[in-house]
Amino acid sequence: MVDVVSPALARRIALAAQGFSRPHPEAAGTRALNGVVDRLGLLQIDSVNVFERSHYLPAFSRVGDYDRSLLDRITSGRRGRMVEYWAHQAAYIPRELWPLFEFRRDEYRQAGNDWGGWVADEHGLAGWLRAELTEKGPLRASEIEHDANVRRGPWWGWSDVKRTLEMMFRTGDVVCVDRQRFERVYALPEQALPAELLDASPPVDEAVRTLVALAASAYGIATEADLADYWRMKRAPVRQAIAELEAAGVLLPVEVPGWRTGSRATPAWLHRDARRPRRIETVALLSPFDPVVWFRPRTERLFDFHYRIEIYTPEPDRRFGYYSLPLLIDDRVVGRVDLKSDRKAGVLRVQSAWTEPDAPADTAARLVPVLRRAAAWQGLDDVLVTGRGDLSPALAAELGSAAQLVGVG
Repeated sequence: MVDVVSPALARRIALAAQGFSRPHPEAAGTRALNGVVDRLGLLQIDSVNVFERSHYLPAFSRVGDYDRSLLDRITSGRRGRMVEYWAHQAAYIPRELWPLFEFRRDEYRQAGNDWGGWVADEHGLAGWLRAELTEKGPLRASEIEHDANVRRGPWWGWSDVKRTLEMMFRTGDVVCVDRQRFERVYALPEQALPAELLDASPPVDEAVRTLVALAASAYGIATEADLADYWRMKRAPVRQAIAELEAAGVLLPVEVPGWRTGSRATPAWLHRDARRPRRIETVALLSPFDPVVWFRPRTERLFDFHYRIEIYTPEPDRRFGYYSLPLLIDDRVVGRVDLKSDRKAGVLRVQSAWTEPDAPADTAARLVPVLRRAAAWQGLDDVLVTGRGDLSPALAAELGSAAQLVGVG
């Protein structure tokens, strides 16, 4: 008989699996950051830096303020624990996972010269770039002197050199060994990864099965669609992996009332090691690219929270703000807060703050300490509420700030 898991318990299981069931350490160091990496399996990368770059935020949400240079040592450099690859989207992954994505690199190779809107027909250029990296070691695209390294066309004005390096990055002909001023530093795989990883690619079915098991552990409880999205894999091989993991006792089939696909209950699975906490006590601001919210159908299913990032929405059409962060209080996502680190003025600006209908009455009081810690973490002196939203007046009152509340509502 299939076990029935209530929607509330499903939320708590999911959040515990993501690391939200433990109090923050007094001083989060490398051990705590490695714990986040172990739980999530990846840190998604995004270029937006209005508050803080995305890959730094999951650790702040889970362990509190920390020295970002410690995470840099984990994610970057030839001695770092992680390497960048196209896993969910562009993401840092533990280096030991590199062999598992050989099937994806092979898909890019088989896609031919035209994929993702980029035409990479410069085979001679690719060979020349390999020779340059062999001779000179890791390089940024901007450091490479070549007639084809002239910005043109769409895709952010990338040059042929940059486009070709990006194609080679996806096929595994080069790796990103570091970032300097957020620009990728490219290297040959043998310059950055140990031979045992380069020669260890498992069969495709084994790789997919391992990745599905990792996703299930990170999610705690999940549907087939959830597990496929975690590493952006095709549904058919994921379905087969789920069946094999269920037969092995790694995944346990469950039913969550209210999780439905059309008129049918949506099948779900619980990881055998998933904890079932009786309560979750936390307050956290989530990156738009945090695994808790990055797959929007799961976010709506778990939290009844409709979320869309508005970076690409024209300003007059934005409802909640350019970079609104979902607000997690205990086991509910109860609002969103649009933050900006104004480093010149030395303040963290709350550009808008909104609540959901089920937000607790003490939302502002519980959020303010997190905002103060976020400001200190960013090296800022104060928090200033300057924007719209029904939560803004209460935040301003809690902060005791002379906030400029514009268009509150």
